[in-house]
Amino acid sequence: MKIRVMTINDYNKVYQLWTSTEGMGMRSLDDSFGGIERLLKRNPNTNYIAQVENKTVGVILCGHDGRRGYIYHTAVKSDYRNKGVGKTLVDASLEALKKEKINKVALVAFVSNDLGNKFWQSLGFDNRDDLIYRNLSINEKNT
Repeated sequence: MKIRVMTINDYNKVYQLWTSTEGMGMRSLDDSFGGIERLLKRNPNTNYIAQVENKTVGVILCGHDGRRGYIYHTAVKSDYRNKGVGKTLVDASLEALKKEKINKVALVAFVSNDLGNKFWQSLGFDNRDDLIYRNLSINEKNT
């Protein structure tokens, strides 16, 4: 398995992986080619893909705002799960965040995403019950 920094050239294979992964929530603009290109330009060193024999088998989107890191879409092809791919991707992004002097990372997972929530819990990500996540869409085209 090879882990490398994601580039925009990986978009089509990564998007296919996201849309075939149960529990993923996709947005029309944020997850479009242009939306991902903006994220990669802003955070060029924190997003990774996993490849086996030139096949994309895993991906993690991760960025930061200078203060806090955020993990976005993380997915592993079903036949490569429970083999350390997801953990290796998370570790790569966390190391990249540390190099950029980011000290804390957060993520949002759907309550109904049992598989994802078990994964994040297994890596030590706490479920916070002292916060309320609020969201405001400022572009009605971003469905």
